[in-house]
This record gives sequence, structure tokens and C-alpha cells, in this order.
Amino acid sequence: MTYNDIIGSIGVLIILIAYFLNNFSIIKQNGNLYFFLNIIGASIACYTSYLINYIPFVILEGSWAIISVIGLIKSCKSNT
Repeated sequence: MTYNDIIGSIGVLIILIAYFLNNFSIIKQNGNLYFFLNIIGASIACYTSYLINYIPFVILEGSWAIISVIGLIKSCKSNT
């Protein structure tokens, strides 16, 4: 496996862990941990997509990360 494969796999794994934990009601869909995992995973996957110059996934994962940041901000504001 190359560096890109390893880093990309870690990013995707984090996203899948967030999805799994949410699907089995271990974490809340609108909870901070869910958003945080998505931000980290999508950002790593976006970075890897950039490294391999695959623009469609840069856009997809970048959007996923940005939307998760917005969700995290909204979640933090509603908790205060």
C-alpha cells in the first residue's frame, strides 16, 4: 500500500465508524462527536483525493467536511 492508500483508508474508515455508531444509536446524529468524526474523516479523504488529483472526490469530501463543520457549529450553538 502507498502513503495515499493508507491515509485515504484511514479517512474513509473514520467516516464509516461515524456512520456505524450513528446507525446503531451509539452516538446521536446531531451530536458533536458525529460531526467531529465526519469532519476529520472527510478532511483526510479530501486531502488524499487532492494528492492523487481526483477532483470529483476533492469536491465531495471537501463539501462533506464543510457541511459537517456547519452542523457542528449549529449543534454547539443549540447546546448553549
